[in-house]
Amino acid sequence: MRRNLIIFTDLDGTLLDSAYSFRKALPALKIVKEKNIPLILCSSKTGAEIEQCRKKLGNKDPFISENGGGIFVPKKYSKFRIQNSGFKIQEEENYFIIKLGAAYVDLRKAVEELRSEGFDIRGFGDMTVKEVAGLTGLKMSDAKRAKQRDFDEPFIFGGKERSLKRLKQRIRSKGYNYTQGEFFHITGDSDKGRAVEILKKLYSEQYGKITTVALGDSPNDIEMLRNVDYPVIIKKHDGSYDRRVRVKNAVKAPGIGPEGWNRAVLELLETLLV
Repeated sequence: MRRNLIIFTDLDGTLLDSAYSFRKALPALKIVKEKNIPLILCSSKTGAEIEQCRKKLGNKDPFISENGGGIFVPKKYSKFRIQNSGFKIQEEENYFIIKLGAAYVDLRKAVEELRSEGFDIRGFGDMTVKEVAGLTGLKMSDAKRAKQRDFDEPFIFGGKERSLKRLKQRIRSKGYNYTQGEFFHITGDSDKGRAVEILKKLYSEQYGKITTVALGDSPNDIEMLRNVDYPVIIKKHDGSYDRRVRVKNAVKAPGIGPEGWNRAVLELLETLLV
């Protein structure tokens, strides 16, 4: 791992296109794998969804699920040791998990309370697998995984802009956070940036100085982008950059989704691996 480089990346709209394909990023992904550079998937997706994506990518590195709610470290991972890290760890069959997010049952209760207060809000927990598939464009099997949530509740809102502002205030008054990617999300006291900071600490304890890159396209990526050395903002599917994503010293990728990801990563690797 030359220069101890680590890459964090969002998935939907960044490494994955609207058809959930990373094909256009394959040239850069090939070099990342050849150079043994950790590629940390950092998404609003569930652990079950990210596992499927990791299998397709051949990725063996840790990952961050549900907007920073959980950090999953494979038990056989050898680039750092998590057991004596000082973090509260839950052990599952294949992973050590650092839980940062609120319990899903509490988030569901908050959604139900908000609806009882008159807000036109529907979370994934209110929808059937078929409804989630129709809303997201996911296959039924993937939509089922998208409903296996632990730390984050995506929702749709049918009210007006004026009501949305009031909804955000009510979410915060209940002690929860609000973020936005492809959907609105209600979360606990966790975000992608906090999870990135923890993984940076674990890698730096093993390797000393590290250099970090992150790529994202939406407001829920802002904290991740702010916590790395080289933040990269990816173009949305319509060819624009999200104006809400403002990060100091960020590079704007010259392309949409995985095409922009590929070009930005190739350019950075050319600079950072000399």
